Amino acid sequence: MNSKLSPYPDLAFVDIETTGSHFDRDRITEIGIKTLAGNDLQVWGRLIDPQTYIPQNIQRLTGISPAMVQGQPCFSELAEELKKELEGKIFVAHNARFDYGFIKASFKRIGIDFKPKVLCTVKLSRLLFPDQPRHNLDTIISSHGLQVSARHRALGDADLLLQFWRVCESKFGQEKLNEAINQLIGNASLPSNIDQHVIDSIPDGPGCYIFYGDNKTPLYIGKSISLRSRVMGHFQGALTQRKEMKLSLQVRDIDWIETSGELGALILESRLIKERMPSMNIKLRRSKDLCAWSLEEDSVGVLTPSLITHHHLAPGLQDNLYGLFYSKREAHSYLKAVAKKYHLCEALLGLEKRIEGKSCFGFQVKQCSGTCINLTPIALHNLQLKTAMELFKVQVWPYSGAIAIQEGGEMIVVDKWCYLGTAINQEELYELADSGEAEFDLDIYKIVKKALSGAYKNQVIQIGAI
Repeated sequence: MNSKLSPYPDLAFVDIETTGSHFDRDRITEIGIKTLAGNDLQVWGRLIDPQTYIPQNIQRLTGISPAMVQGQPCFSELAEELKKELEGKIFVAHNARFDYGFIKASFKRIGIDFKPKVLCTVKLSRLLFPDQPRHNLDTIISSHGLQVSARHRALGDADLLLQFWRVCESKFGQEKLNEAINQLIGNASLPSNIDQHVIDSIPDGPGCYIFYGDNKTPLYIGKSISLRSRVMGHFQGALTQRKEMKLSLQVRDIDWIETSGELGALILESRLIKERMPSMNIKLRRSKDLCAWSLEEDSVGVLTPSLITHHHLAPGLQDNLYGLFYSKREAHSYLKAVAKKYHLCEALLGLEKRIEGKSCFGFQVKQCSGTCINLTPIALHNLQLKTAMELFKVQVWPYSGAIAIQEGGEMIVVDKWCYLGTAINQEELYELADSGEAEFDLDIYKIVKKALSGAYKNQVIQIGAI
């Protein structure tokens, strides 16, 4: 074909429909591909028998019913045809990790290794339209006036991606789009000491990666839900970012540890950074000297903060704890900031010496509302203090004992906000739950607390109830 008609590599715009969102558990019900090869457009689409139940909500969303896929080929019967259709092309999809992840997992089950170059149109939209507030497919449709033929059907959505590509081409031109392709699919030069086979062997699932320098010295530890893509992102960034360039020049080897999901990766990253102290990470502090404020009422009814040091601190068990700090200095700085923001009296808070009948220094510079000299009621001062401190209250452990948070095929075992380990079966689960107290870690507390109040709140198993 004439090179003038082929400004880009061949692009396969791919969309799939599935029985759900889990690569291992769910299956593909439909694949649609629109391939742009120069000026030629090729179309490939198939319904697929998932050989499993299609949930009612998925049937309503896609319009694909069990009757429609009955008698259709299963994935293994179409695998060679599909592989040929995608071979040598850039795999283009919206939120590409979903579509690519499902197809890769389906190929893997039948022993086929599938590793195309992948271009995500979410990332393309963010790169080319940075002022657009959202980049989901519905927003892209409305923002660029795309014509919808069959929403939530594979070929219909693949066609939307092709339309979006043509909008980008019209607006930015071929040269700019080629630059975007090169940037987003990670066509960066690898560091001289890293072979391509090392990169190829890195899985593109969740976990932590470790960059080593000379003598196997840890340089940097990171986490990602897409390990290979994130590692390649460092080397792409080395072309424009000083920190990434420095890392790229020093790296001699790469290692990685896979996890079942993002939560496991977050916990592992925190632990590894503390254990191995890589030179290019922000140093995470250990939690052995933590302290926190508690609020105690004195004999005249003034609510006064009292500092609880690590000797008497039991986060997760004590109800009257506010803030967790790595040092007394940090705790006092926080309390001073609260006093200043809410015009509280530093003398009543114990931050300066209190002299009966005399105002504190803050009142003299108009930073205290005057509770120290009875201009403001003590009850109001107490309420303002409690309201301010409540924002940073340390949550009491809400379970009767250890729990397991399900993630993929693993169970992350936690008790009183402390990470006990990761189990893959019930025997390991009970061993970890009975292993005794673990050291409280502030970073792990924040990670687990956020997880339990968000995406993982429905993935909790109370171990005593098993």
